[in-house]
Amino acid sequence: MTIPQMEPWLGEEEAAAVNDYMRSGGWLMEHDKSRQFESLIANHTGAAHCIVTVNGTVSLTLAALACDVKAGDEVIVPNYTMIATANSVFLLGATPVFVDVEPETLCLDIDRTEAALTTKTRAIILVTANGRYPRAGVQAFVDLANKHGLVLIEDAAQSLGSRFTDGRHMGSVGKVGSFSFSVPKIITTGQGGCLITNDSELAERLRKLKDFGRAAGGTDIHQSIGYNFKFTDLQACVGIEQMKKLDWRIQRKKEILAKYRQALRAVGSVKFFDQDLVNTTPWFIDILCERRADLQAHLKSKGIGSRVMYPPINRQEAYQRAGHHPVSELVGRQGLWLPSSSQLTDQQIETVCDSIAEFYN
Repeated sequence: MTIPQMEPWLGEEEAAAVNDYMRSGGWLMEHDKSRQFESLIANHTGAAHCIVTVNGTVSLTLAALACDVKAGDEVIVPNYTMIATANSVFLLGATPVFVDVEPETLCLDIDRTEAALTTKTRAIILVTANGRYPRAGVQAFVDLANKHGLVLIEDAAQSLGSRFTDGRHMGSVGKVGSFSFSVPKIITTGQGGCLITNDSELAERLRKLKDFGRAAGGTDIHQSIGYNFKFTDLQACVGIEQMKKLDWRIQRKKEILAKYRQALRAVGSVKFFDQDLVNTTPWFIDILCERRADLQAHLKSKGIGSRVMYPPINRQEAYQRAGHHPVSELVGRQGLWLPSSSQLTDQQIETVCDSIAEFYN
């Protein structure tokens, strides 16, 4: 038996929806099905507007564009995150400024964030890592952004199904929030992403930016510069069916982490991060562990997949920026993702945990 670190969960419902659509004469391009999918996301998150787009990286770039981030501006980015967060603003000629994260949550450290602000800072991208919120709370980041006249963008790629303690869905509190529907996420459309906002003017700007700057759909009158970052109805057919399964997956993801924690509670070489299982939904099961490479080899010999967590971005060859960021550096040495699929069975979790305990014992 092999246990992958992650696999998508697509069923007969998605296949039937795509098949029905293909036989209906649909044009595949973004249209009514995409609008229906947007409505489902908006309703789930409580946002006034949802705009679907190509993927979660492009959605962040669109967010920055719509919020007037320009070449030469600086944007605060956590040093622990998927590199797409930084790349999304680098694409515009802006400079990602890397700031270390909290050891308990791997979300931006607010004191380090404020210390990194300069006269060139235009925006803060708050990544809710693995569905977790910073200990300072999201409102502290809203207040910090307002105090310095900055834009707060929420990278909630890993946070569909997670809420802040006041009940607001992650991604819905800043100026604009971004989600990803790539294959490992809690719901997937293969590739794809979206933006949510409560600002109607910003929403309209985002819709135009992703559709060539058109004055309206189906016309070639352009009011502004724009690009082709549109979604497809074919993806939306899959996303609509995936959304029907979201509530169950949210609950199951919480159960999976709770079972891991319980089974590994006596293994001192494994440390979990803080996760509020009342309000937040873990995307992956993330741990710090000793002798990571040896543990991975042991798990692989048992047919169990794992994956090294994101290394510190400033030390990646793509960026090579000076700076000492102890928390993200620690994760780069010891961070590991364990099997995390929604369809993981209790027996599989037990097998993984028994193998980890065996290794350390």
